[in-house]
Amino acid sequence: MNVKDSEFKALLEKYKKFAVYGLSPDATKASHYVPLYMRDHGWEMVGTYPKDHNAGGFKIYKTLKEIPAEYRKFVDVFRSSDRIDEVVDEAIEAGGVEVLWLQLGISNPEAEVRAEKAGIKVVSNRCLIIEHKKYF
Repeated sequence: MNVKDSEFKALLEKYKKFAVYGLSPDATKASHYVPLYMRDHGWEMVGTYPKDHNAGGFKIYKTLKEIPAEYRKFVDVFRSSDRIDEVVDEAIEAGGVEVLWLQLGISNPEAEVRAEKAGIKVVSNRCLIIEHKKYF
């Protein structure tokens, strides 16, 4: 992680649109209810998911590359730590990703360093809901 805790509020103020990598159709999963919470608090988002769904009314894309650039700048990631290498590869290939936010319980130091070397800010093992409640 190359972003200090003290920078989280500024990131959330700057990026009011973002992509949710792995936005689940299952309402019991954090990858579904965290985006709902953030949307209810003024953020706009779209998601990626391997299968089509319209749960929560979110626009879903198959890959990051398909996501409009204004949403791709900040990517909130819900993938297991062992899959973050693939996410970093996709983010670098898609281009335009400025922030990778790896949700609570997710970290992959080697992949995070690769993202950082590509100029991407990385937050790992942090929940957007928890951080939002601290600052807003």
